[in-house]
Amino acid sequence: MRLLMVEDEKYMAEAVAQVLKKNNYSVDLVYNGEDGLDYGLSGIYDIIILDIMLPKMDGITILKELRKNGIETPVILLTARGEIEDKVRGLDSGADDYLAKPFHTDELLARLRALGRRNTELINDGILTYGDIKLNPHTLQLECGSKETALTLKESQLLELLIKRKGMIVSKENIIEKLWGYDTDAEDNRVEIHISLLRKKMAQLDCGVYIHTVRGAGYVLKTEKDG
Repeated sequence: MRLLMVEDEKYMAEAVAQVLKKNNYSVDLVYNGEDGLDYGLSGIYDIIILDIMLPKMDGITILKELRKNGIETPVILLTARGEIEDKVRGLDSGADDYLAKPFHTDELLARLRALGRRNTELINDGILTYGDIKLNPHTLQLECGSKETALTLKESQLLELLIKRKGMIVSKENIIEKLWGYDTDAEDNRVEIHISLLRKKMAQLDCGVYIHTVRGAGYVLKTEKDG
């Protein structure tokens, strides 16, 4: 799962990001409102953690602009005081949740898991399922029946993306943006390598799910009964 955190307290933001990364989230940090809006409008994030009080543009303005531009990414607002007015204003502007600072990272992790479950029916207690496979994106474990294998973080993120885009072709460009960020210098061959490694691990499990290549378009997850 790819997260964007928009927070001007750099020390706090970096500390939280380290905890999130240890829990196998990919995190991009920006420290002012203008950059936050620019990154958020890319549409590549699964959840945005957004402070209200920011230089250059406040969080409520960012949130309104995202929603006005059709960005439906779930947003957790960070409020400095936890005042009712901030919470109400944020929720009325399109926020999905809020946290009052200072907060415990365990609470943030719980909110992230809850938003993940709320925004896709494929997730049950953090487990993503497709056909006969089960993926735990937090432990990086892939299971099929009684067999299981450990994935790398990028392999897990790639499979998570394909599961969530059930039945949809995912282009290499979209994979690069989601896994490495839209300003990365990663190229197509990076995707091809990870697809190949993931296919080998899935084959070792003898599962009925496979990654189908659509020439010139991208990849789609299929089951053996799909043909």
